[in-house]
Amino acid sequence: MPLLARQAATNGGKICAFFPETNESLDFRTLDEGANRIANGLASLGMQPGEGVALLMPNSPEFLLALYGAKRAGLMVTPLSIHLRPHEVAHVLRDSGARLLIADAGLDGLASALDLAEVPHRYATGGGLPGFAPFAWLSSGQPDTWVEPPRPIGRDFLYSSGTTGLPKGIMRPLIPWEKRHDPEFDMTWKALYGFDADTVYLSPAPLYHAAPLRYVQRAMDGGGSAVILRKFDAEACLRAIQQCGVTHSQWVPTMFQRLLALPEAVRKAHDLSTHRCAIHAAAPCPPAVKRAMIEWWGPILREYYAGSEGVGTTVISSEEWLRKPGSVGRPAYGAVHITDEAGRELPPGETGRIWFSGGARFAYHNDPGKTAACYNEKGWASLGDLGWLDEEGFLFLSDRRADLILSGGVNIYPAEIEAVLAQHLGVGECAVIGVKDEDLGEVPLALVVPRGQADAGAILAHCRAQLGRMKVPRAVEFVDELPRSEAGKLLRRLLKERFLA
Repeated sequence: MPLLARQAATNGGKICAFFPETNESLDFRTLDEGANRIANGLASLGMQPGEGVALLMPNSPEFLLALYGAKRAGLMVTPLSIHLRPHEVAHVLRDSGARLLIADAGLDGLASALDLAEVPHRYATGGGLPGFAPFAWLSSGQPDTWVEPPRPIGRDFLYSSGTTGLPKGIMRPLIPWEKRHDPEFDMTWKALYGFDADTVYLSPAPLYHAAPLRYVQRAMDGGGSAVILRKFDAEACLRAIQQCGVTHSQWVPTMFQRLLALPEAVRKAHDLSTHRCAIHAAAPCPPAVKRAMIEWWGPILREYYAGSEGVGTTVISSEEWLRKPGSVGRPAYGAVHITDEAGRELPPGETGRIWFSGGARFAYHNDPGKTAACYNEKGWASLGDLGWLDEEGFLFLSDRRADLILSGGVNIYPAEIEAVLAQHLGVGECAVIGVKDEDLGEVPLALVVPRGQADAGAILAHCRAQLGRMKVPRAVEFVDELPRSEAGKLLRRLLKERFLA
């Protein structure tokens, strides 16, 4: 927050956030003063440092005001995906201990389905919601300077799906008041991508995802500007690059595919000459897609491999990737190690588990067992992925977690879908794997040992009633049995080999 205050003091009238669809904008002074009013409002409610605020909102100026205001008050901020089901939102609210929820009136169907008895403070943006006070009341009558005694600076408190399927909170400590002028994020990204006060950063993804949320803050905290789309639209992105003079952007491979699917006349109609850095991550990018994007945009693509946990990062430039197709680069934050199942470090060319050393530590909220499983006896941290290093230290991924399905940049865990499938009377046994999809990269496929006269349509309807859209299996395949080890463990690898072949 003090970084924002510094920008407000020196560049107060400069636009720091622009929302093209609604033609709304915030300058540094307006954002800083608005955040201070909200922080004072939160303090007046008795909110204490370390307590939680949850945001159930689309991309909007109110989202940024709430985010910076809550952090200024020393609170933990949990953005919620607007595509979650009510029981998923309820789990995050309960697990995070959020005492205040800000929801958008456009999400009244989801908000009204929640039991909010344990969330004493509720505010609505964009109109009225039963049981919610207007968002404006939170800052009404509050001073536009911070008047509380010094507090630590708050953090984002993000939730990422765990192996059980329910979201897991990734906890980082509050920033002590005496370190309020230190950058919140490690600084490797600034030099790697060339962010500065002249940066105009395009965010075409929802701010409830880690990368868009954090890179928008990085751009603004450094004195740059963010152009924030409400939702991804391929042509709207090209239009924004031209009209706003975008210099930096961030994408997932599915977005590249949809950009490439635009008619050639549309692609050529936009001047992209200001665009000098296109960052991408979240899922493996098909080599043909990446090569086509480099041919179109030039060698401005920079790919990174990391996780919301923040334990380490690798980065690769376009020039390096063209030399080593498929690599996700060399370490930019932390060091990379590859080990076998016994923990022995492997030489170049051999596949094993990927570990990072030298990065920040983290903890999964309320799950010490899952946290401990991410660290080895040397203190190295792993996201559970497999890969190998070449002789020059470039990392190649073999699998992104054994069971994880990556669909359009979204992490989908089979266990959650399997738990829903198992509730259906027509399902005896089940397993879910990811199968190739030209648009999304992967989609879930349900493999079911039927019980009685099972009907695939009824099973899918059951899933649609219980799961978010991205998690619903694309199809149901009936099988006679599922391969298992002698100990009864499902051999998902064999299913993948069979159905991907």
